[in-house]
Amino acid sequence: MLSYNFKYELKLLLRSRWIQLLSLIVLLLFGFSAFNGKQKVEKRKNIIVKAQEELQESDAEMLKLLDSVQRGMEVSASRWTLPTSPMAVGNYHPRVASMEPQPMAFVSTGQADLFTHFVKPTATGDDFALNFTEMTSPVQLLFGSFDLAFVIVYLLPLLIIAFSYNVLSAEKESGALRLLAAQPISIPSWVMQKLGLRFFWMSVLAIAALILVFLIISIDILAQMNLVIGLLILVLGYMLFWFTLAFLVNLWVGSSAKNAVAMLGLWVLFVLLVPSVLNQLGNTLYPMPSRTLMVNEMREVKAEITKKQDEILDNYLRDHPEYAINDTSQKRSFWHRYMASQQLVKEELEPVVSSFENQLQKQQDWMNKFKWISPAITVQESFNHLAGTSSEDYENYRKQVMAFAKNWREYFVPLLYNNKEFTQKSYATLPKFQYSSASYQLVPVALTLYLISIALFGLGIFSSKRQKTKGILN
Repeated sequence: MLSYNFKYELKLLLRSRWIQLLSLIVLLLFGFSAFNGKQKVEKRKNIIVKAQEELQESDAEMLKLLDSVQRGMEVSASRWTLPTSPMAVGNYHPRVASMEPQPMAFVSTGQADLFTHFVKPTATGDDFALNFTEMTSPVQLLFGSFDLAFVIVYLLPLLIIAFSYNVLSAEKESGALRLLAAQPISIPSWVMQKLGLRFFWMSVLAIAALILVFLIISIDILAQMNLVIGLLILVLGYMLFWFTLAFLVNLWVGSSAKNAVAMLGLWVLFVLLVPSVLNQLGNTLYPMPSRTLMVNEMREVKAEITKKQDEILDNYLRDHPEYAINDTSQKRSFWHRYMASQQLVKEELEPVVSSFENQLQKQQDWMNKFKWISPAITVQESFNHLAGTSSEDYENYRKQVMAFAKNWREYFVPLLYNNKEFTQKSYATLPKFQYSSASYQLVPVALTLYLISIALFGLGIFSSKRQKTKGILN
């Protein structure tokens, strides 16, 4: 009976041109979204490359000036910009702390349209004042990016709904279900076989389209085999979830019109409503402090500390005697007083900055706690992690930049307080930034989706056994 149903359903799908139409739609959607994502990644790469090239040009000019000064030649540069001054190098020749795109970054734009991929920390800059955001189009922020994650999370369920909402109801409305009831197979098993075949073909189309798209946009599948396999397993798990819902709706609801409304209602619930409600609840329970008040408080603290820079410098040198060896009152400069006050500014503003970070962390913890209510949230988050564009990835990048900014500043402080000049030999010892991405496993998330789907299938079979055959036929 299974082989007969398989052959019959396959012929039916081919004659109705469902498979041909789905193949074309899936290929076009996956292809265009992957190409669009690839273009965004290339744009990001070009911006980072341009910033690196500007840095190389700036360094070349700096080394020429250093060579000329060390040879005793006259230079046209202003005295305060001469690279022999450590603070001039630290402020006018900062390194590019870039977040290189991951190999699968084209899959999901994630937070990439909100945050920048490179910053340039300076020796006198404030860590909390580093700008990690960039101006974006409000229209793009409203509608999101048309990438693979968007197609799979939002559009693929709609194709599954159109492909499976009337598997049982169409047979019932045509009168063929009464003939089927005379066969030695239960209605739930028959529906499961029909949906199983459709899931099989949908899976084949999705896998073939993804692999073909990866080859077209020149993704090295062998080099990224683990990521590709994880992506495919996750996509199949998400598809299985929606076919499971179609199985339940076909058994429980009734007519084709009601099935369509029920499936679309579930799509709105899991894809749109639940994520929005969880986000709003997170903002309500853990509201972010006023950024305007924070900026005003920062200005007040800086103004107050600026008035006491001489006293702060004396205390700083007393706490750091290794810097006071070559210090004299005649050699004290603006930079000596400023750098000494920066540490105090950071300590004073630490509670203010921490309040923002703590509230943001609470919101993220809230979402992580309830994300399993909607598979759409889980899958979207997994795609973001796979692409290296999740909130956690950018928080990881921010922390690495903050650590590098501290190392960059601490490199020049000893030179400043010991009154040493920056030389060509010092250039080779400048701190360098290297972004390290965090690892993420997709398979556990996919397995959880499979377990949820299996549980729902079991619920459907168990509930159908409690229904009378008459109720199903009617």
